[in-house]
Amino acid sequence: MDTAASALRHRPEALLLDFGGVVFQTRKRPEGRADVARLLELVLARAGHTVAADTLLASLDAGLAALKDWKNAAGRRLTPAELDHRTIWTDFLVSDLDAPVREVLAGSASELLARMSPLLSEHEVRPGIRELLATAEQLGVRVGMVSNAHSGRSHRTLLREVGLEDHFGVQVYSDEVGIRKPHPEMIALAARALGTVPERCWYVGDTQDRDVVAGRRAGVAAVLLTRHHHTDSPPYPVRVRADAVHDTPEGLIAPLRESVPVDPTEPGPRARRSGGSAGSRLPAALLLDQGGVVADSTPTPDAQRAFAERLASRLRRAGHELTPDTVLEAVLAGRDRYRAWKGAHPEGAAVPETSPRRFWSEFVGRDLSPRVRDFLYAESAQLMVEYARAKSHARMRRGVPEVLRFCADQGVPVAIVSNTVCGRAVREELDRFGIEHLVGAHVYSDELGRRKPDPATVAAALTALDADPARSWFVGDKPWRDTAAAHRGGVGTTVIVRGGSAGDERVDAALTGVEHERPTHVIDEMDDLLGLWAPAGLAQRS
Repeated sequence: MDTAASALRHRPEALLLDFGGVVFQTRKRPEGRADVARLLELVLARAGHTVAADTLLASLDAGLAALKDWKNAAGRRLTPAELDHRTIWTDFLVSDLDAPVREVLAGSASELLARMSPLLSEHEVRPGIRELLATAEQLGVRVGMVSNAHSGRSHRTLLREVGLEDHFGVQVYSDEVGIRKPHPEMIALAARALGTVPERCWYVGDTQDRDVVAGRRAGVAAVLLTRHHHTDSPPYPVRVRADAVHDTPEGLIAPLRESVPVDPTEPGPRARRSGGSAGSRLPAALLLDQGGVVADSTPTPDAQRAFAERLASRLRRAGHELTPDTVLEAVLAGRDRYRAWKGAHPEGAAVPETSPRRFWSEFVGRDLSPRVRDFLYAESAQLMVEYARAKSHARMRRGVPEVLRFCADQGVPVAIVSNTVCGRAVREELDRFGIEHLVGAHVYSDELGRRKPDPATVAAALTALDADPARSWFVGDKPWRDTAAAHRGGVGTTVIVRGGSAGDERVDAALTGVEHERPTHVIDEMDDLLGLWAPAGLAQRS
């Protein structure tokens, strides 16, 4: 049995259909844009604004072209969000018109988009749709709509007007749920709303870049296409393929009738493969914190003063007269404010990381003039790198090279997962230590936007290494951040190394403390890991 036949063999619990190109054939109305322009002219006139229809038409032409480019670009994103109705008008359709005009149209954004859709295009039910829906009803297959739309309201009206509304158990439109295909949640949401899962659904669309990709990401049982305007001409190459392509929805009727019912008690498809052999004595992946684990750091006051002197010189070139002492005082005050900001969150709470822009303009620049704060904001990315290099000197901890070389020899992938305001500086340290080439993946809070103990940090590393969380190890020095993040991310083995940020009393307390901060092992130095991975060590796991 070929792949396509296998995918279509089992009857779906739900049939999910796209709107345009599947349920409806759409045709551009030659006079459509001019009609919309005249509508907008009347709407604006009621607010006291005289704007010629020709001016509005030119703006619409430019806006619709830009909107098409945006939609094509969004199709390459993993989880694209949908534009809200106001943004469609203010940032695309009439962005080149005056502010009062934009505000009038934005104030009626939803109403105007609903009226605009039927003016721009004619909609006709495609051949075979009524028979397909009747067949699904006869077979007990639930039906849902899953469509990118700037006006789900307009789509709902069209379905109702042609008498098809009652065939659909749920309608999911991108403007109403805030995300758009190929975001897999569009399909997953429809499946859940119909009481099933994507793995027990067929999804039918008309585009490769949005529909086929969305279906594959969601994990549906089968992805099918019915040809429409752009089915065979995607805006860019698409790697995944549909299980079958039909000229019209009529081609779907026979496969649905011939599909074999599935016992609903059978388990669904298995979860993704785990990384590595289940019988292996080694981790599927090793995740390491940076500060306190890979390296210890000591403050460097002289380097900090030199940094302040360089910054004062740059400020003078920009027209701001600040002494090096004033600059250093501001930098140290900003550092303390950042520490206070971190400390204001309860231990164990997952919080976003601050940005370099905020660090320099709000924390460092709080007591400086607005124009100096603007300078710090503009230069924040470069200043953060220079400050990170100057504030301390890092020394690699004992045993780190041996552990990393052992992992490289044994095929155990390694990731650094670190809270830091400058991941670039961490990479420079790894390179200076001569170990950067032994690290397979990097997750830094300033780049991800999340701080440990947020499990998103751990999840990003595990995804990058394609590793089974339960068989992975995480080594940190702070139980309340590192161990907590690892546990929340499903990591099976957690290790705390002494000598980092947490004192011995704090580490010892974690061994009998709250479960999500309790490490599996506590070690004195990094090369103690090698003993834990030896057969005897594994047999005596504490």
